[in-house]
Amino acid sequence: MSASVPPALPITRRHFLRGATAAATTHLLTTRGFAAGPPTPEGTALRDALLKEAAKPSNPTWKPMLQYVAELHGQSVHPPLDYFKFPFEDIGPGYQGGKIFGHIDLTHERLDTAHALPEHARNQIRNELAGQQADGLIPGVISFDAAGKASFKPDKGFPPLWVVSAEACVGTPLDKAFLTECYDALQKQIGWFESKRTAPGGGFYYLDVIQKTWESGMDEGIRYDERPPGPAASVDATAHVYLLYDHAARWSRALARPDSLWVGKKAALEKLITAQCWDDQTGFFYDSWVAHRPELRHLAFEGMWPVVAGAATPAQAKRVIDEHLLNPKEFFTPHPIATVARSDPKFERRMWRGPAWNCMTYWAARGCARYARPDAARQLLEKALDATTTEFQRSGTVWEFYDADLGDQKTLARKPKGRKIPCVDYLGHNPLFAMVDLWRTSGGVVR
Repeated sequence: MSASVPPALPITRRHFLRGATAAATTHLLTTRGFAAGPPTPEGTALRDALLKEAAKPSNPTWKPMLQYVAELHGQSVHPPLDYFKFPFEDIGPGYQGGKIFGHIDLTHERLDTAHALPEHARNQIRNELAGQQADGLIPGVISFDAAGKASFKPDKGFPPLWVVSAEACVGTPLDKAFLTECYDALQKQIGWFESKRTAPGGGFYYLDVIQKTWESGMDEGIRYDERPPGPAASVDATAHVYLLYDHAARWSRALARPDSLWVGKKAALEKLITAQCWDDQTGFFYDSWVAHRPELRHLAFEGMWPVVAGAATPAQAKRVIDEHLLNPKEFFTPHPIATVARSDPKFERRMWRGPAWNCMTYWAARGCARYARPDAARQLLEKALDATTTEFQRSGTVWEFYDADLGDQKTLARKPKGRKIPCVDYLGHNPLFAMVDLWRTSGGVVR
């Protein structure tokens, strides 16, 4: 393996892995020049719990990669800071922004750790909700200055996918106290979306529609090359709020509270999504401002969100899955899913404009499973995990995003400014344990 180890990178990390089963990974870490440091007790506990997850039967070729990811999780845990009452996990030691909390990245890490150490995952949600503003906004990206003071943008949200990870760790029997914390925050966040991000004519939008804010998390995606003249329903934002209504309805019932308000809002939004954001000719979902304008339409992954959220009709979901997600000319690339269809003229090897992100493959697979297509979920997950393993064997790390055609990672591009290639050792977009777990429940054959 040493012949394929890349040059040392300027990252400081704690070393956790011990024993014969971790020898290869420890060797890899030291040969890359990572400095040793003391682990936190919480990081050690998380690492150990994830190593047990990595030992469960699956595809044996995935195991060294999962052990490595367990190491990354463990060394990404920090003591409580500022208003965080609990130890917190950042989005990975290789991220160029340093010690950062939040965004949709942490949802993926909670989904990755919910089975192994549910209390850790719950505490990450508590840390996030502790920053909720009076107007209901939950901060997206939280950074810390040299003195440890937290800061974030008070007028910029992010995709509210945290509710999925919250539900993953409410426990059985139901932890009603924790669910109540989440439910109260959810109601306030819905109020923020309804007052700040409702589009004229219905639906919801992210600020990216009118300015380069990247509130959607999809920096410089192809959908923003030609913006509408003003706010308009975005397929992802609208599906995400649908997801909030769906969780609010189910959590209401779980807590013995009325659910009719949320059920009604959910039904109205479903009607809008299936009409205004759907094109029957191509069998795919789009932003409202291009859905019925063929000259402006492009096949990009955000069209999968109505399937992920459950807003699509069964017939629509079938077409999205069979005609697009499993189509090797579009999204079912050697490393799925491409963020822009391989056949689309706007496909390129730059972030959110073509490369594959494992987190989005995971969401696509969840959508397939939701519509009783475990076969499709299994194919997506197995192909992505195999491709990620191949790259791990080649470069010895996990990457922020991947070449959908299995090419050289160092030839991919990020943004015109800043770091030029994908970040390494990036946990936030690699919910690999969650992917393996979903692969198992979708009928993956363990060996």
